[in-house]
Amino acid sequence: MKKAMVLTAAVMLLLVPVSGRADTESAALAKYRPGVDRAVQRALAFMAARLGGRTDDVFGHEVRNINAVVGLAGMAFLSVGHTPGQGLYGDVVNRCIDFILATPSEGPYGGAAKGWLGRDNPYGRMYSHAIATLFLSEVSGMVDPERQKKIDAVLPKALKVILDAQAIQKEEKYAGGWRYTPDATDSDLSISGWNVMALRSARLNGAPVPAEAIKKAIEYVNRCHNPGKGGFDYQPGEGNASPRMSAAALLCRELCGRHDDEINRRCGDYLLGQAQGPLFTAPHYRAYGIYYASQAMFQLGGTYWERFAPLLYKHLLSWQGPDGSCRYDSYGDVYSTSMTVLALTVTYRQLPIYQR
Repeated sequence: MKKAMVLTAAVMLLLVPVSGRADTESAALAKYRPGVDRAVQRALAFMAARLGGRTDDVFGHEVRNINAVVGLAGMAFLSVGHTPGQGLYGDVVNRCIDFILATPSEGPYGGAAKGWLGRDNPYGRMYSHAIATLFLSEVSGMVDPERQKKIDAVLPKALKVILDAQAIQKEEKYAGGWRYTPDATDSDLSISGWNVMALRSARLNGAPVPAEAIKKAIEYVNRCHNPGKGGFDYQPGEGNASPRMSAAALLCRELCGRHDDEINRRCGDYLLGQAQGPLFTAPHYRAYGIYYASQAMFQLGGTYWERFAPLLYKHLLSWQGPDGSCRYDSYGDVYSTSMTVLALTVTYRQLPIYQR
């Protein structure tokens, strides 16, 4: 990794107060800020209280793909400006880093010795690997020398796993994407979105990620486009656009240079329509869809964010429990609370990956 570029991101984070603030907002949105700030601080306190007492017991193993949840939780603390080893929650962030770095070196796909961070989880292996890789990339350059040395050893191999998995795809329909395992020969947009973000984060931080890999990934995302509905399908040609997949696709396209084009604007219109119903009411994978939609609509900006944000705040603030948790998803309290924090803090601009 090129330390100069990574350290720049770390220095920028350290210069921001621990209670990260939003950038300039309209008067219509600024009125939500006190409530959002309170909700975020309560959510972080809840997650910190759930931290287990052992290195191998982070957040109580509450879901199957634990590296993914630990990575999301770590990014939630980073999104508010809490950095490793610093301040109120510095130890929590370090614990998240240490758990992922302690991924066993045996198991499927060679384990951590070969850069595999998916752990032994048949359903969410590539989800977990991509999110863990994204988190390590985002935190690289902010840690103490000992942890940085470990990250420097693991991260290049973890990125190679992602690049090698992409290269396996030979059928044109699936080329450029990812699926549940590194040796899969088909792809889906859900898993591909996380891998795109991991690669983009690493490339921004100076890792030698080929531009061609990003290009092929966006070409795959584009093949999932459903022009009839204005959104995106789970797999190319499926014909069943969903708000979750559309939000993931929109974020990937915005982050990778396809800014505010006609496809993105139509997708933004589609998501505004879905925000009146399925996006916030779906019984399954709700946190996932809301997380992606908040990031995507903020990137699209303008009237899209102005119209979407009040709906986001209305729902998420009303769902928070007395203990600070956000229980509206079947994958566990820490998972849904982490996703809620990441959705609510999008305007804080603390995570480098989500910079406009």
